[in-house]
Order: sequence, then C-alpha cells, then structure tokens
Amino acid sequence: MSTKLINEVKSSFKSTFKKDPLLIFSPGRINIIGEHTDYNGGFVFPAAVDKGIAAAIQKSDAGHSTAIALDLDSAIEFELDKLKPSKEGSWENYVFGVVAEIQNRNKVIGDFNIVLKGDIPAGSGMSSSAALENSVVFGLNELFDLSLTKTEMILISQKAEHNYVGVNCGIMDQYASMFGIKNNALLLDCRTIESKPYEIDFKDHQLMLINTNVKHSLSDSAYNDRRSACESVAALLKVATLRDASEEDLEKVMDKITPENYQKALYVIQEIDRTQKAAKAIENNDLETLGALIYASHNGLQHQYKVSCEELDFLVAQAKKNKKVLGARMMGGGFGGCTINLIAKSEAKAFADSVAISYKNKFNKECSVYFVELSDGTHIVQ
Repeated sequence: MSTKLINEVKSSFKSTFKKDPLLIFSPGRINIIGEHTDYNGGFVFPAAVDKGIAAAIQKSDAGHSTAIALDLDSAIEFELDKLKPSKEGSWENYVFGVVAEIQNRNKVIGDFNIVLKGDIPAGSGMSSSAALENSVVFGLNELFDLSLTKTEMILISQKAEHNYVGVNCGIMDQYASMFGIKNNALLLDCRTIESKPYEIDFKDHQLMLINTNVKHSLSDSAYNDRRSACESVAALLKVATLRDASEEDLEKVMDKITPENYQKALYVIQEIDRTQKAAKAIENNDLETLGALIYASHNGLQHQYKVSCEELDFLVAQAKKNKKVLGARMMGGGFGGCTINLIAKSEAKAFADSVAISYKNKFNKECSVYFVELSDGTHIVQ
C-alpha cells in the first residue's frame, strides 16, 4: 500500500471539504490461475496486491454528495434520491452503482464526500473497478453504521457492476480485493463464496506482471458472449454450471453444440481442475508443477477459449524460451492487459529488459513491467 497515495487523498479531501476524512485502502488483485471459471461456479486462485485505490470519505452537510477522482481530474455532484447511470464507461457509475445497491437493501445513508486515487495501472486486468467499488461500500458501511458483512459488501459491489456498469462479472475480483491476506493466495469456491488461504513461499522466485498496454475493444462483448456460451452448454447438460460437468459429460453432447462452444466448455472444465491442482502444488511447495499448470492455462485461453491476443501470446512465448520462468499466462478477461510470470528473482531484471526490447521491435509500442507483493484486503488506514 502506498503511503504517498493515502496522503494525497487525505490532503486533497481536507483542502476541498475542510474536514478530517476516514481513510480506506482497497487493493487490486492478481489471479494466479483459474480464469473465466468464476461465473461457471468453479474455483479461482486470486490474491490481493499492494497496488490499489485509496479513498478519503466523510459525511457531507452540503445537501448533495460529491465524488472526486484525482487521477482523472474529474469531480461529480449528485443527489442520493436521483441516481441513474451516467454515460457508458464513466468512472462515477461505480460509485452510483454501489450507492444504489446499498439503498436497494433498504439501508439508509446520508450525503457524503469522497476523494479517490489509485495506482493500479489502467487496463492491466488487476481489477481497479472492484477496488473502487469496495472502497466506496466499505467507507459508507463505516460512516453510516450499516452493519454490512464483508460478504454482503462484495455482493453489493458485484451488483453495482452488473446494473450500473453493464459488465456481468463474477465474484472473484470483489472477493479477492475485500478478503485478501498478506502473503497468501485464496482458493475461492465461487459457488459457496468461501475460500481457503494458501500461504505461498515463492522462495527464490517472484511474480512479475508484464502489461501489453493494449486493450482490444472486443473485451466486454466477448466476455458476455463467452458467458452465455457456457450457460447454454450447462443448460444442455442439465447442470447448474459447468462446475458440475466432466469431460465425459461434455463428449455426450458434442454433436449438439458447435466445435467452438465445445472447446470453450472443455477449457472451463479443465481450468477448474487445474486450479485445484495448483492449490495442491502450493501446499507441496512445488513451484515447478505450479508453473506448468500456469502455462497450460494460457494454452487453453489462447486456443480453446480464444480470449488472448497476439501481444499476450508473444509475451508468453518469450517466457517459454527462458528456463528461469516457471510459468506465464494472460491474466484477466483477455484481449489485452497483463501476463503473470513466475520467475527466478535472479533473472527478473534481465528478462524484463530483454522482453521490453523484443516487444518494442515486434509491436512498435512499450510494454510495462510491475512487481507485486500479496497483501491484505480492503481496510481502514489509521
């Protein structure tokens, strides 16, 4: 967590509103393995990281509420009883959505002011949206004594994204951001919304993210399309979600679905299995097996689920050429964002430098490299 970030929102809040705010930090997340399995009732393996969103929040007596996004140099005033979604893609929809979903639960909140700033790189697939939603709901819960549990809070955040942002997301991002534990990844069962923490000893390895710095416009529509394909295959199999299906079950309906949808469903069934195997590998301190599962995950995302892109595939291919990288894959919804790499600490700098040069030569644009630590979830900053 960046102290600088916390200090920035605090001083901005005090100079704008002349009050001491409550300070919240809500982290972004990575996902070690288990991609596109959350909305299929499966397992995912996320962790909160030390980059996120800082929020300064306090009650307002101005007769309206104000939200300020410092990094976007944008401010919005609104009335709590007149909320409706702003134009598509506006940051304030995350704030409005959370407020609306709290009110839908018959919880009473008053006017408030909030100042937000983040250090999650844009388009990196580290869930700045979930961090933002969680910071708002967590702050309002504290300010107005709403007595919401953390689980209720993440469901509010998820609904906000469905109803105000228009992305039919699963629960993983909000969960990891809210419930993260330092030095742990969480094996989350997306059906029961319960998780088991796994402390990870990376020994002489570390996690490195490489951002393609591209976001192909397909992402949201493709996401909703993949989701409905999975739901239609599950309906055909007469199961609640693909979590309940085996590869054998899928073969029985092979002639009733398109080859593309067969591969998508097969990917999900296999990825749910890989995620559980990854937890075992971590338990056994077996980073080599973990790495192999991570590579296999990318292969499925690239060839079966088809949510990768040329830039992501290039970065994973570069990783495969280097014996010091145990595993690499695209992370997040796809069509851009980051790869996650499990790499020997001794090799990280050299690999980052060489990849940056090859990427620039190939695509004539820069990629960005980040190192992250696994951190605690959304919390009050004293």
